[in-house]
Amino acid sequence: MRPVLLLLAAIPLAAQTRPIPVDNEFVRVVVAENSPGQKSRLHKHDINRVMVHLNPGVMRLAYEGQPVRDVKFDSGAVRWDPAGGMHTSENAGGTTYKIVEVELRSPGVKAMRWPKLDPRTVAPDIYKLEFENDQVRVMRVRVKPGQSIPQHTHALNRVTVALTPARIRLTQPDGSTAEANFAAGEAKWGTPGTHAEKSEMAEPFELILIDLKSPPH
Repeated sequence: MRPVLLLLAAIPLAAQTRPIPVDNEFVRVVVAENSPGQKSRLHKHDINRVMVHLNPGVMRLAYEGQPVRDVKFDSGAVRWDPAGGMHTSENAGGTTYKIVEVELRSPGVKAMRWPKLDPRTVAPDIYKLEFENDQVRVMRVRVKPGQSIPQHTHALNRVTVALTPARIRLTQPDGSTAEANFAAGEAKWGTPGTHAEKSEMAEPFELILIDLKSPPH
């Protein structure tokens, strides 16, 4: 049985709005929804997280022994949320918001050597770095309608969160093809591989790509 890494009380009331999309030895992904005025129980998070905000909002955080602070975020914002002490969180804004929370179960590495065909090298106009640390590299991916991305290599396991709908044609080095489809707000698990991509959308699409700096066994 997998050890429980998150206290039950860490999940605010009515926070999970759909089945957990990813749950493995590396990450657990939760989609949380909070309505105006909704406040969590007192809880703590024992592991670091990446937070992808699907809607704008204001989260009021009250940590024990610290001043209350408001965290404001825009739709599509992504931020690092380190493990911390006991606290409550409250939707202090006037609208409901959803957050894709990526809980990191692996410790990561201090140094990473990216391959020659790393996406940031191959398509720096498309793959933009949001932040990077020992556990993750987080990139924002913006693709124009019909745009192609040359062959590139994803060296690590990853979680991809779609901020908009996306439909992508993938071409493997042997010439075989496959299609990847995302609904807005959907999170998917990805493993290492090499391919080229082409948007099959008539509109631009945007993704958040979270590379996991842990051995992809």
